[in-house]
Amino acid sequence: MSFTGKYQLQSQENFEPFMKALGLPDEQIQKGKDLKSISEIVQDGKKFKVTVTTGTKVMKNEFTIGEECEIELMTGEKVKGVVQMEGNNKLIANLKGVKSVTELNGDTITHTMTIGDLTCKRISKRI
Repeated sequence: MSFTGKYQLQSQENFEPFMKALGLPDEQIQKGKDLKSISEIVQDGKKFKVTVTTGTKVMKNEFTIGEECEIELMTGEKVKGVVQMEGNNKLIANLKGVKSVTELNGDTITHTMTIGDLTCKRISKRI
């Protein structure tokens, strides 16, 4: 199953409390919560390029499954981590205390991020 495609955010749960826990300023959270971000994913075997555009902010990350890489977080901070693949449709990473699981089912991507007992879920559909 290939992740390649463009996806638009459809819905999200716990966005504001999660972003506060990450340390984002309220002004940035308020701006970001109503924007429908577009994620573009290009998968070439184990190599991934992910571009997320939210309003004027563009975040680009590239990684290879199982290899250490540098990933930019929503806060703009860059951290080192390893992305693993579970089955053929789930990407899992633990980055600076945040567990990130991205699951592809048909034309829907569910991205779940967890810090402690706080979970943010974002659902995007292929466009």
